[in-house]
Amino acid sequence: MTVSTTDNTALHNDNGQTQPLRYPVICIDGPSGAGKGTVTWRLAQALDYQLLDSGALYRIVGLKAFEAGLVTADTSQAIDEMAVLKLTQSLEIAFVPNNASGRVDILVNDDVVGEQVRNETVGGYASQIAIFPKVREALLKLQQDMATRSGLVADGRDMGTVVFPNADVKVFLTASAEARAERRVAQLSNAGQTADFDAILTTIKARDDRDENRSTAPSKPAEDALLLDSSVLDADTVYEQVKKHCQAKGIFFNS
Repeated sequence: MTVSTTDNTALHNDNGQTQPLRYPVICIDGPSGAGKGTVTWRLAQALDYQLLDSGALYRIVGLKAFEAGLVTADTSQAIDEMAVLKLTQSLEIAFVPNNASGRVDILVNDDVVGEQVRNETVGGYASQIAIFPKVREALLKLQQDMATRSGLVADGRDMGTVVFPNADVKVFLTASAEARAERRVAQLSNAGQTADFDAILTTIKARDDRDENRSTAPSKPAEDALLLDSSVLDADTVYEQVKKHCQAKGIFFNS
């Protein structure tokens, strides 16, 4: 499995061994719908850093596992971890910033899958495959390799606790399940899609429970993370508070 990124020249030590460059890493963790994607995008644009949407990686694997018949909406069905691992390793993924939309276009094996990856059903598939240690290990190395190529803003659930425990900045952005369900309903309605608040709320709560209580890399704030509840905050306020925290940690913004 590969992710397309901009590469840089590595350093060499006195013995001629290649050493990875050390770039700044900002981790934005928290549950889906808390506003992580928006603040991550704005930080990456302002700092000219690479962006990592770790949740999209799991959603991509979840979607492709579903298409391959490896997972279903029935969470009681057994899943073949090794088959999912093999599938994961076969995927070629690219995150391509789209300035016109303000989002990141996602390509898998050269096919655009952005809207499919972001729907609620695929989010459920992602949560199912995220429990597997071997799949997480494969994705862990892939994500860590991205930090050797440029400054990085990483959006996920365990970026600051597992993937980048030594990150320069860690933020845990959360919001109530009800607030996140309302945002999702508004998002779907604006896109002309039918939205059932109660069904979405139930899905969000079930996913939170799985993510927070899984034995492998549960979703939780890093001990040194800034905790920020966005339930009643707009996107601009969240961004400014996170930016201020980044500056306090030594991250320089041009404006």
